[in-house]
Amino acid sequence: MSSSVLGLVRASHPEPTAAVTAVAGLLAWGVGHRPGGVAAVALTVLASQLAVGWSNDALDADRDAAVGRTDKPVAAGAVRRRTVALGAVAAALATPVLALATNPVAALWATVGLVAALLYDWPLKSTPLSVLPYAVSFGSLPAFVVLALPGTPAPPGWLVAAAALLGAGAHFANVLPDLADDARTGVRGLPHRIGAAGSRLAAAGLLLAATATLVLGPAGPPSWAGLSAVAAAVVVPLLGWYAGRAAARTGGRQVAAFRAVMLVALIDVALLLAAGRLV
Repeated sequence: MSSSVLGLVRASHPEPTAAVTAVAGLLAWGVGHRPGGVAAVALTVLASQLAVGWSNDALDADRDAAVGRTDKPVAAGAVRRRTVALGAVAAALATPVLALATNPVAALWATVGLVAALLYDWPLKSTPLSVLPYAVSFGSLPAFVVLALPGTPAPPGWLVAAAALLGAGAHFANVLPDLADDARTGVRGLPHRIGAAGSRLAAAGLLLAATATLVLGPAGPPSWAGLSAVAAAVVVPLLGWYAGRAAARTGGRQVAAFRAVMLVALIDVALLLAAGRLV
């Protein structure tokens, strides 16, 4: 595999890209999509995630180089900025095309999610509204998945709300490792304005609210599995915070908090799958 291809893979933010794509595919299966529908959903979300990851690294190349981010392939010279930018454009154009394999209404919501995420990369990243694109983009994901079903059934409101809360929590957790570097390069999003301690509390509270919404939203009393998921939403972020502090003491990047968000998301999807059909 050429160095440029490896650089593109690394610039795509592979961990969150794989996690979000897997969550979308599992959710599609859980709401009743046939294999073709699951594939259409997964490919659409994958293209969207690639577009967002590549555009982020292309736009932030100068900032990443200024703070010595050797883990960023563009800043490290492993792949050309123009190559990553062209990849982002191609993936962004492919997203609505792939989504149209389901139906136009679902494709609209997939496009809304993509546009919201791109608006975070520019210009909302450095504003107090930085959390808004995460909430809209994550909230549009289950809307797209459900609307992509035959007959375009309306997605449950509690499902969209839970995803939006999860996305907002992901924003605060994702920014934590970069607060110092962002301060040096003039980025002043909402997490930067409330500080590291406030961002940790916001991330933990939003994750808990997202899981509680999934547990309490459907009709009927909460199950033991649901209550266990709520407990996990409390414990997992605490473990992520502890692991992040341990990484900081050894000079590593504090990515454990964001990984904790992805783990809670997978737990939440497992909870939904265990509950049976949602629509």
